[in-house]
Amino acid sequence: MSNQAPLLEMKNIKKSFFGNQVLEDINLTLGEGEVLGLVGENGAGKSTLMKLLFGMTEIRDTGGYEGDVLINGEKVSFNSPFDALAAGIGMVHQEFSLIPGFTATENILLNREPQRKSVASEIFGDRLDTLDRKEMDRRAEDAIEKMGVHIEGDMVISDMPVGHKQFTEIARELSKEQLRLLILDEPTAVLTEREAQALLDSIRGMSKRGIAVIFITHRLQEILDVCDKIVVMRDGVLIKDVPAAETSIPEITRWMVGRNVSGAGNAHREPPETPTVMSIRRLWVDMPGETVRDVNLEVRQGEILGIGGLAGQGKLGIPNGIMGLYPAGGTVTLDGQEIPLNNPRKCLDCQLAFVSEHRRGVGLLMDESLEWNVAFPAMQVHDRFLKPLLGGLIKWRDEKAIREVTDRYIEELQIKCTSTKQKAKELSGGNQQKVCLAKAFALEPKFLFVSEPTRGIDVGAKALVMEALEKLNRESGITIVMISSELEELRQICDRIAIVSGGRIAGILPATEPSEAFGELMVSSVV
Repeated sequence: MSNQAPLLEMKNIKKSFFGNQVLEDINLTLGEGEVLGLVGENGAGKSTLMKLLFGMTEIRDTGGYEGDVLINGEKVSFNSPFDALAAGIGMVHQEFSLIPGFTATENILLNREPQRKSVASEIFGDRLDTLDRKEMDRRAEDAIEKMGVHIEGDMVISDMPVGHKQFTEIARELSKEQLRLLILDEPTAVLTEREAQALLDSIRGMSKRGIAVIFITHRLQEILDVCDKIVVMRDGVLIKDVPAAETSIPEITRWMVGRNVSGAGNAHREPPETPTVMSIRRLWVDMPGETVRDVNLEVRQGEILGIGGLAGQGKLGIPNGIMGLYPAGGTVTLDGQEIPLNNPRKCLDCQLAFVSEHRRGVGLLMDESLEWNVAFPAMQVHDRFLKPLLGGLIKWRDEKAIREVTDRYIEELQIKCTSTKQKAKELSGGNQQKVCLAKAFALEPKFLFVSEPTRGIDVGAKALVMEALEKLNRESGITIVMISSELEELRQICDRIAIVSGGRIAGILPATEPSEAFGELMVSSVV
């Protein structure tokens, strides 16, 4: 009888965090080799549901959950991810969990390395066994081959482009012989179109081998291309469970957000004929996985300039180099004044701001409140949100002003949280991204770099982020340079788009040009 049971059943699942109900009566089933697409806005409860299934300790530490999880008809209760792994469940998280100084092979087989006996270990015990490097290489190669994507097993993680890191994570799960169900949380968010296509092929291959996949992504076309069925969540409730063949992108979007979403339409705005505000000359940047050799670029006052290009060609390196996060050389001027490179504080003093693509590593103080995250940089750099005491001898935090500015951006960006006192780490990924934007807005910069602002966030949140950037540009006259892997996104909001190829600017076109023109620049080899 148990053979007839689905691989996975989740029955009447409920979960609350910090008094906030995040999952309400969730019921779903998944068969062997079935690919399920899980979609919903940020904060809809997708990641929480998967953490619960994977036995993450944060679920147990916050009071556990109600309802039942069944594997092949038998009720299970995972106290840690090790229990889930033993039951054949693997998970690739949104944020990487790799050891930067180790190679791909070492990461793929971490804690499961094949070992070789030696004379010393025969006498003194297993602790003197040595690693069987040849067997490690073979097993890692097998796992990489299962994915159908080539990555170098001996390459160190810190030297890898971001897409290869994602594939290393997936290969690590595929190398586990007992794998029966793989959860992929936003796996294509950091991939180029070609890499994403290779991953979709890999998911089809897993399905044929009987491995079930739960695929979470905001790229709805991918969901329709690869999934057998689609489950839509909204505000912690399962709204729809339908075969992929019987639905469409507009329909899924409507279920996700409960309204029709139109893109922020800016593609027909005429590029402003204003003077140059930033001039970049002969810029090179030494950033792992990025090539920035010789960038020359003029940014006009008050425009929204897009920077696009394929992964690793240099688009992410440009803002990271100018803002002093990686070694850089060349000349950058703002309003005619040269900005010293390799000095992040000087950049902030010059009223530049940067929303990094790494929201956890660079963007947020994860253990601090939203108030502290939003106000702290402006407090530190520009003495804002401080009031003088004892005739100005000392300055003290202006709690009221801090709360007001945080409330303002919570409302403006529709950040889902319990209060301004909630810790950043308790928010969903998309809401953390909005806090990064709020922090930059609170600096009231003259010039803003925004790198991958909509990576890993849903269609509804994307529209909000784009509207917020457009409003900031229009009402405050702030010049914005937006870096994105998604060309259509740049075409929606930008005045002009610069394409980077081979570490140089391949060309700059008005956003109204057809996508094919930008595509040609992306694949052009710049001499």
